[in-house]
Amino acid sequence: MKKIVVGITGASGSIYAKVLIEELLKRGIYTHVIFTDNGKKVMQYETSLDIEKWMKLLKEKYNHIKAEDINNLFSGVASGSYKFDAVIVLPCSMGTLAEISNGLSKNLLCRVADVALKENRKLVIVPRETPLNAIHLENMLKLSKLGVTILPAIPGFYHKPETLDDLVNFVVGKILDNLSIENELFKKWEG
Repeated sequence: MKKIVVGITGASGSIYAKVLIEELLKRGIYTHVIFTDNGKKVMQYETSLDIEKWMKLLKEKYNHIKAEDINNLFSGVASGSYKFDAVIVLPCSMGTLAEISNGLSKNLLCRVADVALKENRKLVIVPRETPLNAIHLENMLKLSKLGVTILPAIPGFYHKPETLDDLVNFVVGKILDNLSIENELFKKWEG
């Protein structure tokens, strides 16, 4: 069974993380979820979800999800010997991006990203910020040079989206494509 860690920070765009987690679980992928404190606050604000209830419902429906404590550096995922397949930071705040790009492991999310880097595992950063300054771009470039996928939360329009869900599904579908996970969340370009 594939194991994927999803980190949710305080950047706007938490609907992408909600949909991604639900899509991973539907596909039987063991999903570790790490919220920053602001990640929880922003998701609750943007989606009107009660995060604790939502996570409880997911745990009742699926036996392959684990909510991780951001402060627990003794978690299994904090170790290189724990074999997860990928880490997705979605949405990724510029503060978390800076911490990851500079090797700071002050919490579990940054530590897991550091483990992905040192163990040569898939790390996908989904920034959701605009405009970007030179420091943001340099931090992304630094990670890209290390093999990290920088996948901005920028929806396409060639699939002729009609709803907000269509725009969200495009970005989530691109993340799944990047992880080689089959999906039909958006119509692929055929020319």
